[in-house]
Amino acid sequence: MISLDKTVVIIPTYNEISNIQNMLETLERLHPSLHVLIIDDGSPDGTADVIKKYQQMKKNLHLLERKGKLGLGTAYIKGFKWALENNFEAVVTMDCDFSHEPEAIPSFTEKIGQYDLVIGSRYTGGIRIMNWPMQRLLLSYFASIYARIITGIPFFDSTGGFNCYSRKALSSLNLDKIFSIGYAFQIELKYKVWSMGLPCIEVPITFFERTEGKSKMSRKIIVEAVVNVFRLRFKKIFGTL
Repeated sequence: MISLDKTVVIIPTYNEISNIQNMLETLERLHPSLHVLIIDDGSPDGTADVIKKYQQMKKNLHLLERKGKLGLGTAYIKGFKWALENNFEAVVTMDCDFSHEPEAIPSFTEKIGQYDLVIGSRYTGGIRIMNWPMQRLLLSYFASIYARIITGIPFFDSTGGFNCYSRKALSSLNLDKIFSIGYAFQIELKYKVWSMGLPCIEVPITFFERTEGKSKMSRKIIVEAVVNVFRLRFKKIFGTL
């Protein structure tokens, strides 16, 4: 079990002005000792300005700003490197739009030590996704099945973004060799941790569709995920993973 003061939650943002204040206040109320790292991709709506205001009141709030929308995967890689440099023992990844419940964070970190990857699963023990249109639900559900068939990864939810990684898992990865940029990044990272033989576990979560802001999903992101699953499999076969 890792204490929250040795844990950092990484939240990438782009135009999350409608959610960021509520998220920061909720995390402070629920987990005051938790460190929070926001990686903002030059949001033109002023997301970073809100974060800077809260930094004056919360020493555990950190901000990395990037120029332009550079992708989810590269944001997390930058955050992982920062977390390792600053000696954190556990890293939680989550969205800013309250699709992931901040209340669930301790249920992840209490398993780190025994496990090196804790996956927040929307599909373990049944489907727990609230207010998604059927088309998107089926797309997500069958994407995880597709990843399992092609790569052999055993997880029911390989595409979800609410996860917790141990320091050992992240330091064992060559973060500079991560090639996925969009949501395929979630599959790639889980696959590589699992392929190293590190202990992993899925824990059930409830996922909520965002009520504020705009989804970042696009056709380009979907195509990348389809292609990169095959890339992962071939890289494993030829020993270049």
